[in-house]
Amino acid sequence: MTMQPYKSKSDLLFSVLIVGLISSASFLLSTYSVSAWAARVAPVQAPVISYSAAVTQAAPAVVSIYTRQKLANLRGFYGRQAMPFSPRQPGLQSDNMSLGSGVIMDKSGYIITNYHVIRNADKIDVALHDGRKAKARVIGTDPEVDLAILKINLKDLPVIKVNKESSAVGDVVLAIGNPYGVGQTITQGIVSALGRTRLRITNYDNLIQTDAAVNPGNSGGALVNSRGQLVGINTAIFSRTGGFDGIGFAIPVSTVENVLAQIVKTGHVTRGWLGVGIQPVQLERNQQNVHGVLVTSLSSQGPADDAGVHIGDIILKVNGQEVDGAEGLARLVAQLTPGKQAKLAILRNNRVNQLIVKIGARPKLRS
Repeated sequence: MTMQPYKSKSDLLFSVLIVGLISSASFLLSTYSVSAWAARVAPVQAPVISYSAAVTQAAPAVVSIYTRQKLANLRGFYGRQAMPFSPRQPGLQSDNMSLGSGVIMDKSGYIITNYHVIRNADKIDVALHDGRKAKARVIGTDPEVDLAILKINLKDLPVIKVNKESSAVGDVVLAIGNPYGVGQTITQGIVSALGRTRLRITNYDNLIQTDAAVNPGNSGGALVNSRGQLVGINTAIFSRTGGFDGIGFAIPVSTVENVLAQIVKTGHVTRGWLGVGIQPVQLERNQQNVHGVLVTSLSSQGPADDAGVHIGDIILKVNGQEVDGAEGLARLVAQLTPGKQAKLAILRNNRVNQLIVKIGARPKLRS
């Protein structure tokens, strides 16, 4: 490193005088010249320092759900989310009341929440953000994705706006709910990952991962973007301590809307079914990994059996979409409409064949 030579007092005095002259001259610049220069500088976009507009839009549509049951508590993903400040039994040990959150989806009073929030409930009460309260009835449930649809009869209901664009990793999100019964609370984070699978949280895991704090009582509440639009329903956390460790999961709004539409129309959810037993497989073809699932069993006269699928076949694609493991096939087929046809790409004897299969209706599972 080059050291600067020591300056004498006269050198320093000269430097100060020169700086003083330059500074004095700068004050002689005309106001017009300074303004003209400033006008040529590109504006800098101010960072977002508040999400109050998003909260103002979304929060009124997020409700608190209180359930009562005659039986002992049953554990959900957070356990039965008991009221911590129950006057009869303080702490988290209330055996007949539990707490969750929900989201008002339309003006007629349909509310989406988690199935585990209302499971086995004998009575369900809903408290709105504006202070109103109402009794809710269950319209339908979908335990396979941990969703339930409730209905309340109130007028002038606030409705959540739904995000119509795809979420991306890194998007800012806000979790809105009533953790521990303390009152509506907003936490902020980002989308940490998309399409999380193999978590065994639901039968069709395809979840949004977020680091926005989610705690007992948040189940069924809203995960919204920075514009206050619904992107998911908070459903579970990954925790080694029982508290929030920075890993929460939400059901994507696309799944929510599909379940809501089917339950409102028919009272239940119908999913596609192939009738195959499968196991994961990974092949090496042309120096690239090829994913698929190996067919290990067939339901007699089921959709796949009728279409000519054989035990030992490897299913590579469904309607052109690659199959990523057993969970991937389950999700792809579940999205198909029973009675409609689908195209399967299968590998048999080192040759890829195309089969047309008529999708069946998935047998109902016990909840």
